[in-house]
Amino acid sequence: MASTATQAASPSWRQRIAGGAAVRLESLIVLAVLCAVMAALSNAFLSVSNVLNILLSTSVFGVLAIGMTFVICSAGIDLSVGSILALSGVVGAMLTSNLGWPWEFGIVGCLAMGAFTGWVNGFLITKGAIPPFIVTLGMLGVARGFALVLSDGVSIYGLPSQMVWLGQGRPFGVPMPVVILLLTALVAHVLLAHTRFGVYAQVIGDNEAAARAMGVRVERQKVLLYTLSGLLSGLAGLLFAARINSGEPTAGISYELTAITATILGGTNLFGGRGSVAGTLIGALIMGVLQNGLNLLAVRPFYQQIAIGAVLILAVWLDRINSKEGWRR
Repeated sequence: MASTATQAASPSWRQRIAGGAAVRLESLIVLAVLCAVMAALSNAFLSVSNVLNILLSTSVFGVLAIGMTFVICSAGIDLSVGSILALSGVVGAMLTSNLGWPWEFGIVGCLAMGAFTGWVNGFLITKGAIPPFIVTLGMLGVARGFALVLSDGVSIYGLPSQMVWLGQGRPFGVPMPVVILLLTALVAHVLLAHTRFGVYAQVIGDNEAAARAMGVRVERQKVLLYTLSGLLSGLAGLLFAARINSGEPTAGISYELTAITATILGGTNLFGGRGSVAGTLIGALIMGVLQNGLNLLAVRPFYQQIAIGAVLILAVWLDRINSKEGWRR
């Protein structure tokens, strides 16, 4: 039965790989065109300082988008990443600033809180048989509420210098969050493309019944995927808090929208079965360039939200067109 399921799945795998390459090529073209347009409209766009600013602003939601890639390619969704980011940052700041614990506990606290919250999402989805959309939408409110309760609704200032360096340090002139983003992307790429964990995630997204027939422990895999998403949300929360030197309970609002958009722009299929960490990085850069360019052009933030939502709709539409063309081939 396992061999039969594998054979049945193999044609869709070939189509998915071809389709993913096409989407990533389109994303590169979009990024190049967007950079050219912004450079023509603003003389400051291609300056070294502005390029570093783009990379720095991309680093936080880029880490979120990497975690989102694993969840979406398994046909799931995680709407709670922005709230988990805020909760993790608040916990890390409380441990170090309010309780006076060493900076190591602040880092571990951010990561552990993110991973635990992600695990709760995965547990409820698998054991409770609740759709991921509902669970993570509920967690969006729960995590944000806990962040506000723990902090009393105010920012927690005064992180240790070691934690602040993770957000403000510049080894060899490169912002430390950018270094962490690239290292995270490298590890995630290997995990998604070259390990059973990543392959199983995409098989589940492509055909969950076939995955079960192949012997994949689907429930366990899903819990691990949401735990990973939560862990990376905790890392993003650490980077955000370190950048502004405080735990901010209102941080990460609408970041889930930006992360999902970057993931889809990079070639990950919103309906599962295909994912690319490298493509997600390209998608995150598109979002970073778009936001930075609109800021340079003095476009009001309200219109920026409209632009991000429109880009998400466009990305999903293009992905659906690409998928249909892949099936015809």
